[in-house]
Amino acid sequence: MLASDEDILARAEEWRKGGKGVAIATVIETWGSAPRPVGSNLVIDDEGNFLGSVSGGCVEGEVVTEAMDTIEDGKARTLEFGVADETAWRVGLSCGGKIKVYVEKVD
Repeated sequence: MLASDEDILARAEEWRKGGKGVAIATVIETWGSAPRPVGSNLVIDDEGNFLGSVSGGCVEGEVVTEAMDTIEDGKARTLEFGVADETAWRVGLSCGGKIKVYVEKVD
């Protein structure tokens, strides 16, 4: 079962109140057969813990890594994954679609 938006935001707030660095990743565009719809979220803490999904599991590892960098340097990132993209093949996005994910630090 996927986490609800309320669960994801509650976890982000819990982690922030606990003194952790937090980032949130959001699907902002999809093309073709994308695994998760626009608006899907993944919240990540500075230890690499996460809740939610932006891809049904196929690119979460790469998104978590980028999110941890965002937590550290405060710079938002826009990530793109697609079936024709070498990075996407490496992380397993083989559904035939493309996704664009925006990652930002939660302050």
